[in-house]
Amino acid sequence: MLPSYKDVSLSDVHESVDTTVKRKGFRRFLAYVGPAYLVSVGYMDPGNWATDLQGGARFGYSLIWVLLMSNLMALLLQSLSARLGIVRRKDLAQANREVYPPMVNFCLYILAELAIAATDLAEVLGMAIGIHLLTGIPILWGVLITVLDTFILLILQRYGIRKMEAFIIALVAVIGLSFLIQLVMAKPDLGEVAKGFVPSALNKQSLYIAVGIIGATVMPHNLYLHSALVQTRKIRNTHAGITRALRYNFADSAIALNAAFLVNAGILILAASVFYTSGNTGVARIEDAHKMLEPMLGNTWAPILFAVALIAAGQSSTVTGTLAGQIVMEGYLRLRINPWIRRLLTRLIAIIPAVLVIVIYGDDKLDDLLVLSQVVLSLQLGFAIIPLIHFVSDKQDMGHFAIKLPVKILAWLVAGVLVFLNARLVIDEMLQVFEEGGHIGLKIILAVAIVLFGWLFLAMTFLPLRRRRERKNVYMHKETPLLQNLSVTPLMHIAIALDFSGKDENVIAQALRQGNHAATYILIHIVETVTASYSGDSADDNETRKDEQHLASFAAQLTALGYTVETALGYRNRVSEIVRIVQERKADMLVMGSHRHTGLKDIIYGETANQVRHKLMIPVLIV
Repeated sequence: MLPSYKDVSLSDVHESVDTTVKRKGFRRFLAYVGPAYLVSVGYMDPGNWATDLQGGARFGYSLIWVLLMSNLMALLLQSLSARLGIVRRKDLAQANREVYPPMVNFCLYILAELAIAATDLAEVLGMAIGIHLLTGIPILWGVLITVLDTFILLILQRYGIRKMEAFIIALVAVIGLSFLIQLVMAKPDLGEVAKGFVPSALNKQSLYIAVGIIGATVMPHNLYLHSALVQTRKIRNTHAGITRALRYNFADSAIALNAAFLVNAGILILAASVFYTSGNTGVARIEDAHKMLEPMLGNTWAPILFAVALIAAGQSSTVTGTLAGQIVMEGYLRLRINPWIRRLLTRLIAIIPAVLVIVIYGDDKLDDLLVLSQVVLSLQLGFAIIPLIHFVSDKQDMGHFAIKLPVKILAWLVAGVLVFLNARLVIDEMLQVFEEGGHIGLKIILAVAIVLFGWLFLAMTFLPLRRRRERKNVYMHKETPLLQNLSVTPLMHIAIALDFSGKDENVIAQALRQGNHAATYILIHIVETVTASYSGDSADDNETRKDEQHLASFAAQLTALGYTVETALGYRNRVSEIVRIVQERKADMLVMGSHRHTGLKDIIYGETANQVRHKLMIPVLIV
């Protein structure tokens, strides 16, 4: 049996760390420290290694500025993600689900899952390569062994979020120390390193690596993750309490992400100082880099530290990837499954392409697959960033804590840069395919994909603006008019939408209060079984019969009390069927219930009430 869904992020550890307890000095800040470090491991996972190594080996120090720009983008976006979670106590997936229609949400969910799968693919390959470099075990075996790390998360979850954070911070320390020692051995040219911070033009080859670096640094699943992790802290729901949480979480993010930047810069600088300067610009594989470290640095510890850091990076990213998957699934689908099943499914999805590449092409193509996974991540970025900016800009939901105009402009500028870089990369690749002869089927698929992505991008970008405008029209008032006609036509036909829950009695009572014995009452229920969805009013399954009996029972009881009652069953879509029945029966008012409900038969939840209200021209009473 699946655990029941709770409408909070990471319900097992939600508000499990109490920051409201009085603490003095640095201990107060320590209560907030942790979420950003779990996020930061995604910025130094094995996918970063592949892009940083190729960037350093092929282009020397010239792409350091891309790393710095990516880190600044990440700091801005992660602070916005944390702001959403702290102020609204909702994660990005939950916020999307509230605003976007089901089809858009489903597409965003699929893209989020693809991003998590791409991340997990990088973790699988990194772990497998690290195990191979350290022990000599074939990479294919290493890939299969990575299934076992599924259970590490389960062990950590038993000890609470603070122990999990401590474990991750320890792994981050191992990665950072390993590269610090290797950089001391490599003795890079600091003057050339400084020049790398100056932006330079990108050609087609360096653009691909640059987009990969951005995709490996600013990761879409981290935006979902951070907005949920900050909710593990219990804070005072006051202006001062929220302000303090925002301030401390920004400091936490700045420290953690700058540490991740130093690790990424260390990898790129190591590759540039060891390989690029020696003319080995063709070093593109992690295994090649590992082999060449010892002879070129003259130290046997260098390759060992390299492999240990790689394993630590893969393992730490595994934990956060699983949490992100849980957040995305619960937020979009309101579905919670056992963590080990979720972890196993994600890991198997990642293992399949890795095994196929190894079996078909051998180990030589693994680093190309790593870089591709990071480019895929980068292509998903816009679909996480744009909704996030909309949400934290909304004064109606965020109140005083909505981002100010300068931050908003900067955020949209970052989104524009990322979308432009990704669009340019996609266009270059598409033109290359379309210029080649043949491949008609592939070209058709790509054309359809472009149309679908374009539709989703426009819907995701402009729907929140329309929603905000509608709400603004509701809340903005004109001059108070004179009340000249307060007469109301008596209600003769009142429709009542029922869902056969404990709320029905109150809904019926409120309806009777509106019309008394003079009105006719139309009891409505929508059948949502699989049979009803296909057969409509021809459905004759057990649940449809029970629904008819329920309506008949309600009608008989009300008739015995002297009321005039009709019944109507609807099928398939809740919204359209309620509207259809109300209009066909010429009802003067609709009474419906609104409450938190997780059953599949719930007629009134989510956007149903709003959609029905907007489609009817009669009064709608929400009980």
